[in-house]
Amino acid sequence: MRNFLNRLFRRAPNKIAPITSNAATAPLDEEQVWDLSEGRGSGKYGHLIAGSALDPGQRRDNNEDAVLCINASLGGADALPFGLFAIADGMGGHRNGELASEMAVRAVGSFLMGKLYKPLFGPEPHPAQETLQELMESAVQEAHSAVRKAAPGGGCTLTAALVLGNQMAIAHLGDSRAYAVYRDGRIKALTKDHSLVKRLQEMGQLTEEEAAVHPQKSVLYRALGQGSMVQADIFTSALPTPGFLMICSDGLWGVVPEDDIQRIVNSTSSPYLACQHLVEAANAAGGPDNISVVLVQAVS
Repeated sequence: MRNFLNRLFRRAPNKIAPITSNAATAPLDEEQVWDLSEGRGSGKYGHLIAGSALDPGQRRDNNEDAVLCINASLGGADALPFGLFAIADGMGGHRNGELASEMAVRAVGSFLMGKLYKPLFGPEPHPAQETLQELMESAVQEAHSAVRKAAPGGGCTLTAALVLGNQMAIAHLGDSRAYAVYRDGRIKALTKDHSLVKRLQEMGQLTEEEAAVHPQKSVLYRALGQGSMVQADIFTSALPTPGFLMICSDGLWGVVPEDDIQRIVNSTSSPYLACQHLVEAANAAGGPDNISVVLVQAVS
């Protein structure tokens, strides 16, 4: 297990730059790898608690969001948490958006579980041939090919997180988001939207208030299924502790303010119930789009 983790968490070639200045892409040192493999470290890694919710919203007849939520533990008394979580949002205005999002999460799940099943869950764990970042990049390419084949002309966002121990690797395209929600009330976006209005904001041509009501706020310049090539933002970081990893579609973050999101998450007894309350908040705000959310918490 130690050799496996050492290989998995080493730094990948610099093909893809981290998208946030605080993204931790350095490999784990030998002591950290040993702690992971032995279930030791800052307060043992325990297990993950995860919840998810999916709702069509108030104004849509169909649901173009899709969710993947896989949660497991490896080992005995000192179990090592493992999780795979993803949200895809079918692109409005493109045919087959619902099929595109479904194929995206299925392809990501199938590829990564196929790659990791024997090394992680087999009777004799063995060194991985790719890093977490390389695995996520390959999973994105598999999903892109699957969407192009199954839903020609369709497309979708993808935000996916692979969690092992207290580390996570995130792959991101489009305007679904990953957040760190901390117990002290802080909430921080971990991903950057690949949208026209976000680019205009970065260029100083739109304010945040103007972007929120811009008629082209849903126009994306990166998405699965669009074009022959696709490049995702991929980075590794520590799982927010104490706190939560949250992945959601714009049906949530687009209508519920971040302060309200963190308040709901931190005041609810479980990630599952928090997801239900977040959906209720989005619907109370009008529910103009499909709503999907995943919450993950590490418990020692």
